[in-house]
Amino acid sequence: MRIAVVALVLLLLSPGSVAGQYVPAPQVAPPTTSSAPALRTMRAARLLGAIHLDGRLDEAAWQAAPVERDFTQSYPTQGAPPIDPTEVRVLYDEKAIYVGITMFDSHPDSIAAQLARRDAIMIYSDWAHVSIDSYHDRRTAFRFSVNPRGVKKDVYTSNNSSEDLNWDAVWEVATRVDSTGWVAEYRIPLSQLRFGSAPAGAERTWGIQVMREIARRNERDAWSPWTPQSPGLVSSFGDLTGLIGVRAPQRLEVLPYTSFRATHGPGDPANPFFKSTDTKPSGGLDIRYGLPQGLTFTGTVNPDFGQVEADPAVVNLTAFETFFPEQRPFFLEGGDAFSFGRIQVHNDYSGQQFFYSRRIGRAPQRSPYGPGVVYADAPGETTIAGAGKITGRAGQWTIGLLDAVTPEERAELAFANGTRGSTAVEPATNYFAGRAKRDFNQGASSIGFMGTWTARAVGSPVFTNLLRNNAYFAGVDFEHSWRQRTWVVMGFLAGTRVTGSAPVMAATQQNSTHYFQRPDASHLSYDATRTRLGGHIGEIALIRNGTWFGSAAYKQVSPGLELNDLGFMGRADYRAFSTIAGYQNYRAGRLFRQYYLGVGTNSAWNFGGLSIFQSALAFFNGTLANLWSGNLNLSVSPGYQSDRFTRGGPVADVPASWSANGRISTDSRKPVILTLGGSYSHDASAAAARSIFLGFEARPTSFLRLSVSPSYASSKSTGQYIRTMDDPLATATYGRRYVFADLKQTTVSMTTRIEWTFTPTLSFQLYAQPFLSSGRYSRIKEFARPGSYDFAVYGVDRGTIARDATSRAYSIDPDGSGAAPGFSVDNPDFNFRSLRGNAVVRWEYRPGSTLFFVWQQQRSDAEPFGDFEFSRDVSALFHAPATNVFLVKASYWIGR
Repeated sequence: MRIAVVALVLLLLSPGSVAGQYVPAPQVAPPTTSSAPALRTMRAARLLGAIHLDGRLDEAAWQAAPVERDFTQSYPTQGAPPIDPTEVRVLYDEKAIYVGITMFDSHPDSIAAQLARRDAIMIYSDWAHVSIDSYHDRRTAFRFSVNPRGVKKDVYTSNNSSEDLNWDAVWEVATRVDSTGWVAEYRIPLSQLRFGSAPAGAERTWGIQVMREIARRNERDAWSPWTPQSPGLVSSFGDLTGLIGVRAPQRLEVLPYTSFRATHGPGDPANPFFKSTDTKPSGGLDIRYGLPQGLTFTGTVNPDFGQVEADPAVVNLTAFETFFPEQRPFFLEGGDAFSFGRIQVHNDYSGQQFFYSRRIGRAPQRSPYGPGVVYADAPGETTIAGAGKITGRAGQWTIGLLDAVTPEERAELAFANGTRGSTAVEPATNYFAGRAKRDFNQGASSIGFMGTWTARAVGSPVFTNLLRNNAYFAGVDFEHSWRQRTWVVMGFLAGTRVTGSAPVMAATQQNSTHYFQRPDASHLSYDATRTRLGGHIGEIALIRNGTWFGSAAYKQVSPGLELNDLGFMGRADYRAFSTIAGYQNYRAGRLFRQYYLGVGTNSAWNFGGLSIFQSALAFFNGTLANLWSGNLNLSVSPGYQSDRFTRGGPVADVPASWSANGRISTDSRKPVILTLGGSYSHDASAAAARSIFLGFEARPTSFLRLSVSPSYASSKSTGQYIRTMDDPLATATYGRRYVFADLKQTTVSMTTRIEWTFTPTLSFQLYAQPFLSSGRYSRIKEFARPGSYDFAVYGVDRGTIARDATSRAYSIDPDGSGAAPGFSVDNPDFNFRSLRGNAVVRWEYRPGSTLFFVWQQQRSDAEPFGDFEFSRDVSALFHAPATNVFLVKASYWIGR
C-alpha cells in the first residue's frame, strides 16, 4: 500500500496535474461534418422548501423549476421528434441533486414494466436514464437508470463510451404510472458523484444527458441529441448549469460483513481431514473514502465472494490456459481504470490482458502430495488478506492504483506411517498495479502509463525451484483522434521482466507461451542457466469510424514476453497485421432497422519469419424491421505453418480450412424469444467440427424470467497431441517422437437461469449448467517429418501397437523389431460429466445493505469409455457425488 500512496502523491504533484481473433463489433461512427454541433444547456434550480420522494412532481419546488423538453429520437428514426413528449426538471441543495422526469405516453396501458434484480440487462421494459458528467471532462459519467417498477441500474462510464455495471451507488428514486404516462423522481447524493473542490460561491457546470426508452417501439429518445453513429456517448452530453455553491462532500462509506458457510460433501472416511459437514464463520470489511480532486480509495479486508456465480465447466485439451472472466465485485468495480493498451480496432489478431485480477486469490500452485503423503487438506483458493485501490480522475488525469496481499497458504498432511505434518502450497505474495492516463485537447488525445509488480516470497525451498519470485510490467499507450473521432490512431509499447532460479526460468522458457526449446527455431536461444527473461509487446493501429468503417493494425510480441503473473496471454513470438473494411447503416428502412457488413484479413509471422497464421473473413449482422436479428460470419484460411502444434517440437503444416457460423433471434419484445445458431468448419485433412445451440427465453409474468440454452457440439480432429518421447533414433524429428491420434469428441451442455423478482430489492436467481463431454482416440501415430502434416500410424505405417483389454492402455514399439525402445500410452479416452450451479436470494434490506442466502452445488465424475451415450451419461451425472455449500452473508452500509 505504501507504494500506491507514494505513487499517487507524486502524480498529483507533477506539473500539469490538478489537485483470438476477430469479433465483429464496429465502433461508434461520428457525424460526417467536421464542426461540432452546439451543446444544449439545462439549468438547475436550488431547492427551496422540501419535496417528498413519491413519484409525484406536485411540490412547489418542482413547479417552479425550469422545464426542459424537445427530445429527439436516437433510433429508430434518428433526429425525428419523439412520438410521445418528455419533460425534465433539476433541483439541488447542499447534499443532493434531484431530477424529475415526466414521460408522457399516449397508451399508458402498454408501458413495459418488468420486475428484475438490480442492474438487470436485456429485460423487456421502458427505462429512464440520467447521466451526470460531474468531472465535466466529456469522457466520464455516472448513470442512474430506473424502470416504471422501480428497478434500479447504476453504471460508470469511462473513455467516452465504456460502461461498467459493477459500479454501485447509494441513491433513491420513486416511480409512478398514471393515465398520462409515468414519472421518475430521483434523489442522487452528491457523495455518490465525483468532483473536485471549487471556490466558495462559484458556479459549477457539469455534463448531463437524459434518455428515455420505450420498449414496445424499440425507441430511444435523448435530451441532448445522440445516435449509435455519434462519436461517443459522454462527449454528446449537454451542460447542466446553475449549480452555485456546491461543495465537494466528505465521502466515507464502510461496509462490514459477516458470513457463515457450511460445506457438505463426499469423502474418504479413512481421511483424517474429512468432515461430512464443515462449517466456517467469517467476517470482513469494505471501505470507500473520498480523496481530494474526485479520487476514491476503496479497501477490503478478508473479502468473501461466496455469492459469485460459478465458472462454467470446460474440457481443455490444448496446452493453453482457459480464460475465465473476473466476477468478484471488488475487482470489477472501477476495473476500467486499469485498462491499458485497449486498441479499439474492428479486427485484431490474438489478444492479451495486461492486468488480470483473477491472479489475485488464485488456487494454490503447488501440489501438497509428495513422498509418503497419503492425505492432504489444502485450501481451494488463496486468501486475500487485504487489498486497496485508488481510482478516479484528478483534473485531466485518470488514475488507478491497486495493491493486494495474499499470505502464505499451507496444507495439512497425513503420512503413510501415521504421522502428521504440513507444507506450504502458495507463498506470500504482493500484487501491485498502477495506471495513469492524461487527456489533452478536450479528450481527443491522451497518453497513459501502466506498471505492475508481482513479488513472491519464494525463499522456502519448496518454492525456490517452482515459482518466479518477481514479475515486472511497464508500458506507455496513446490515442489521438481528429475530425470528431472519424479518424483515430492508437498504440502502445510495453515490456516485461521476470526473475527466478535457473530451474524456474528453464521451465518458463519451455512452457506453452514460449517454447524456446523448439529444435528448428534458429531465432530462439534456450539457456538453462538463465535467471531472468525479458520481452516486449507493441501495437499501432489506424481506425476509421463512420458509415464506412475500417482499421489496420500492426502488432508484435517478442519471444521473451511473459504476462501471466498478473496478466493473461496465450503465446509470444509473433508479428501480426490485421485489416478490416465495412459499411454500417443505423437508419431504419423497410427491410432493416440496422445492419453492418464487411471483410477483413489476419496474417501473422513469428520472429523467425515463419508464416504462422493466414485468414480472410467476411461478416454480416443485422436487425430486420420486425426486430428479428441475426449474423453470419465466414472465414477461409490457406495452409500455413504452426510452431505450437508439436508443443515444443519442430514446425508442422496446418491444412487449409474454412469455417462458418451464424445466429438468428426472434423479436426481443415478445414474451418468448428464440435463438438458433450454429457453426461448421472443415479442413483439407478431413478434420471437421460442427455445433448447434438453441436459446429459449420466456417471460410468463412481469416478475419471472426463464432462460434455457442447450447446445451440442461434435468434432473430429486428425492431429490431437498425446505425448512426446525421447528417442535418439528418431533423427527425422530431432531425437524425439511426437505422438498424436485422431479424436472424435462430443459435448452436450445446457445453461439454465431462473430469475424471480419479488420486489426491486428482493430477488431469487438460479444458475445451473449440466455438462457432458466424451472423447474417443484412434489411429495413434507419430509426427513424420518437420514442415509437414504427415504421420506414420503405428501398426499400419510403422512399428506395432497393442491394446490391453482391461486397462485399455497401449503398448507401442515404434520400429517393430528395430532398436528403438518401446513405450506405453495410458488410455486417453474420456467421459467427463459435470453439474455446476448456484441459487441466490438477494435482499437489499436498506440502501446499500444486503443479505444473501446462497446454495452452491457441484458434482462431477469421469470414466474412460470414450463413446457418448446420452441416457447413460445423464444418469451417471445425477448419481455422481455432490458437494453442497450453504452460505449466509450480511453486509451493513454506513455512509455519509
